[in-house]
Amino acid sequence: MSGRNPAPRRSYGGRTAEERRAERRERLLGAGLELFGSQGYAATSIERLCSAASVSTRNFYEEFSGREELLAALHLRLNERAHAALTEAYAAAADEDLATRIETAVRAYVSVTASDPRWARVSFVEVIGVSSDLEALRLEWRERWADMIVGLADEAVARGEAVARDYRLTAMAIIGAVNNLVHHWSVRGQDIPLDAITAELTHLIFAVATAPA
Repeated sequence: MSGRNPAPRRSYGGRTAEERRAERRERLLGAGLELFGSQGYAATSIERLCSAASVSTRNFYEEFSGREELLAALHLRLNERAHAALTEAYAAAADEDLATRIETAVRAYVSVTASDPRWARVSFVEVIGVSSDLEALRLEWRERWADMIVGLADEAVARGEAVARDYRLTAMAIIGAVNNLVHHWSVRGQDIPLDAITAELTHLIFAVATAPA
């Protein structure tokens, strides 16, 4: 994994070696987002990534074992940010009714994943089919999102707001709908207002949660 060759602790120009290395890593992540998110993973070489990030090939391999690990790091970052945003927003809306809580959660997720069309392409298109390891990471996050949705649904059931049933398959369907709509928004040149995406998803999820079993 990353950090294979620990940098010395000497300071250069007021910055430690660790700080300079962290900056290089961020530049590589930024280059990965730009190139994977605009040109595609298959079309992006390590040389192009290094050129875009203004780092050497040696610096690249100090941080990542290859392009795949960089792609995985981007996928992980987006999911962690989206998960944190949704968790925080939902907690703040804990006393609201079901429709408001759903809208709050959806808006938080969409605000992160659709913050930049490059993020949508990286996480919903470019990570698919790269390798068994990356597919395992993608599926691990899908299960984590499904667990969260099932937990929120069970909470709504306990509050008498939703129909009592097994929401596992529903959670998978919701994940597919959310991700496909965000990707649809990104490839359409963002001509659809994100408020419209949020409203449609909120309506869909609320209808599913309150429909007769």
